[in-house]
Amino acid sequence: MSDASPAALAGKLALVTGASRGIGLAVAELLHAAGAHVVRLARSLVDGTADRRTDLRCDVTDPAAVERAVGRVLKDRGIPDIVVNNAGIFFIKPVAETTPDEFSRTLAVNLTAPFLVTRALVPHLVRRGAGHFVTIGSISDHVAFTGSTAYAASKFGLRGMHEVLRAELGRTGVRTTIVSPGPVDTPIWDPIDPDARPGFTKRSAMLEARDVAEAVLFAVTRAPRVDVTEIRLLPTVYSLRG
Repeated sequence: MSDASPAALAGKLALVTGASRGIGLAVAELLHAAGAHVVRLARSLVDGTADRRTDLRCDVTDPAAVERAVGRVLKDRGIPDIVVNNAGIFFIKPVAETTPDEFSRTLAVNLTAPFLVTRALVPHLVRRGAGHFVTIGSISDHVAFTGSTAYAASKFGLRGMHEVLRAELGRTGVRTTIVSPGPVDTPIWDPIDPDARPGFTKRSAMLEARDVAEAVLFAVTRAPRVDVTEIRLLPTVYSLRG
């Protein structure tokens, strides 16, 4: 999808959450390959900086931890040009079997965390008059699937938050994009084993994490006059179940 050159993001600063594996890792690697200095946030990372990469261990559901991490980025690196809210969790259970803790945890990771990161950075990007917020949504932010009560609630909510953000930032010079992929072959599917479940898209037919990363790169490398507001991706061979 992207026609960006290896130097398309030279001198830019990108921040990616949930960037230790899966889609987040693929996004971080592709933005880095395009020339950006990439800050990765994830609970499993060890703090460190090398070769246009900065890793910060951060639980993005913790308001204090997010404030500390953002403060460190602003102090050490400056205001990010690109912010990719990607961190997410996923499970499948009927509503009656979903525990309150599972529901709350899903909302915390998939919805509250992007809010915290966005809230901490919006004033800085607006003050500068430039930047780009990218939200990694899902097909589940606009299509309902059985067994996905918590996930759908979080992703529909995330879409709502993103639409309000778009409305608020429309005249500020700060751009917004939501990327909503269908099933992507990442470790998030390991506990579910879709290959063994009738009606699920087989892992061999799913999108790859790089496909989503390329959509992100496409959006953030358009000319400033172009605002790519939404990208939806589906596997060519796709089951309506997910």
